[in-house]
Amino acid sequence: MQISTKGRYALRAMIDLGLHVDQGPVLRKDIAERQEISSDYIGQLFVELRKAGFIESVKGPGGGYVLAQDADKIRAGDIIRAVEGPIALVLCVSPHSESVCHRMDGCVTYLLWKRLSNTIEEILDSVTLKDLCDQAREVVEVA
Repeated sequence: MQISTKGRYALRAMIDLGLHVDQGPVLRKDIAERQEISSDYIGQLFVELRKAGFIESVKGPGGGYVLAQDADKIRAGDIIRAVEGPIALVLCVSPHSESVCHRMDGCVTYLLWKRLSNTIEEILDSVTLKDLCDQAREVVEVA
């Protein structure tokens, strides 16, 4: 499984937003410049992240984007799922899989893929946006 550009960029944009949350609404173009991501692409990601309840847009002068929840309540796994869908190594272990493999009941690899997918999900769900923002601040201090 590879997390696509959507997942990676969504996580980076959310970390950027989290790092600047104390400065009021953040402009999409500012996030785009800092993260070297197209502003239009961030706009597409923010539609999904807004639907998921992680961000809100503030209209008018001084507007931009803000976190809709505290950073310690938003997990990395939540962000990835919001833009990528379920976290699963292969289709047969996806919780929303419509086509179930006829070999699933006796398939040893199914058990392996399921276990691996669960482990990845557990790791992503053990890290909050606040954790990532704290780590980003440490990296900047070290650099």
